[in-house]
Amino acid sequence: MAALAAVKHPGSGRDLVAAGVVQNLEVDDSGSVRFQFQLGAEDSSDLLKEARSTVEGLEGVSDVKINVQLPQMASGGGAGSGGGGPKPGSVPAPTPKPGLLSGVSRVIAVSSGKGGVGKSMVAANLAAAFARAGHRVGLVDADIYGPNIPLMFGVSRRPSVTGAKGQEMIEPIEAHGVRLMSLGFLLEEDQPAIMRGPLISGILKQFLEQVDWGDLDTMIVDMPPGTGDAQLSLVQTIDLDGAVMVTTPQQVATGDVRRGIKMFERVNTRVLGIVENMSGFACPSCDEIHDVFGRGGGEALAVEMEVPFLGRVPLDAAVAQAGDSGAPTVVSDPESAAAKALRDVMGAVEGRLAVPA
Repeated sequence: MAALAAVKHPGSGRDLVAAGVVQNLEVDDSGSVRFQFQLGAEDSSDLLKEARSTVEGLEGVSDVKINVQLPQMASGGGAGSGGGGPKPGSVPAPTPKPGLLSGVSRVIAVSSGKGGVGKSMVAANLAAAFARAGHRVGLVDADIYGPNIPLMFGVSRRPSVTGAKGQEMIEPIEAHGVRLMSLGFLLEEDQPAIMRGPLISGILKQFLEQVDWGDLDTMIVDMPPGTGDAQLSLVQTIDLDGAVMVTTPQQVATGDVRRGIKMFERVNTRVLGIVENMSGFACPSCDEIHDVFGRGGGEALAVEMEVPFLGRVPLDAAVAQAGDSGAPTVVSDPESAAAKALRDVMGAVEGRLAVPA
C-alpha cells in the first residue's frame, strides 16, 4: 500500500490509495497480491500498468492479480434518455507510430457484423493455412471480450517478457507455425474482461507495439464482432492491407456485415471480400446437402456491395472437433470438406492481395 501510495493520479494529483483507486488489497503467504482498481471513465490504461509494475517490482511479490472496477454510469438525462454514458468522440483516437510493425509485410483484419458466425475459426484457419504454405505468420487476438484463439491453438501458458525494465517486450507464443498473442494468455480461465473503450484501444495498441513479432509475411487480426472501438483503433493505428468479412447465409447475419463493410469503407480500409460460413451440411447418411442456415446470402451481399466473394465453408463436424482439440481444421483434418474450402479461401485472399488497391 505504501508503494501504491507513491503513484499519483494524473487527474487529481492525489496518490492512488488516498484517492480510493486501490481497494481491498490482499497478500497471501506465497507472495500473490490481489486488489481492486477503480478505473475512472477518463483514465488511461497507463495508470493501471503503472500500478501493476509498481507492485510487481516489490521484493517477495510472486504475481499480481488486479480486478478492474468500472464506476457506475451517471443516471442523468430526461425521461427516455437511457442514462449517462460515454459521449460521441470521448474515446481518444490512437496516434499512428512511425515504423510500427516495420517487419510485417501485410496485415489483414478478419471481422464480422455479429458474433457466432465463425469469425475466429476463419481467422485461425487462415493463419494456419498461410503458415503451412510457408509464410511467416502472426495472429493477433483482438477479440478482447471473447479471446478464443488460445483454445483453438491448444495453448494456455503465459508469454514470457524480455528486455530491460521500461523497455520490456512480450514474446509471442508459437503454435502450429503461427506466432500468437491474446488477452486469453494473460487472464485466468474464468476471468471476464470488464473494460471500456479506452482500455480496449490500449490493449490492442500494446499487442502491436510491445510484442516482439519479428519479421512476418502475414499478420492476421481476429477482430471482435461489430463496428466499435477495436475496429477504429486498429485502422487508426496501422495501415491495414484489407479486411475479410465473415457471415452466415441468413439475413440477420448479412445485414450486420453490410454495416461492417460500410464502416471499413468510411475509414478508407479495403474490403478484400466476404466468406460465407456454415454454408450447407453434407448429410453423411443420405449424401444430400441441407442448407441449415439458408444459402447464397453471402454471395448475394458481395454482389450488392460490389466486393469479391471469397468462398463458402460448409458445416462440418471436423470444425467443431478442431476447435476442441486445439488445432485448426486445416492442420487437424486437412482432407475434410471444411479444410479444403478454407484453403481455397486463403488462396482467394492471397489473390486479392496481389491486385493493387
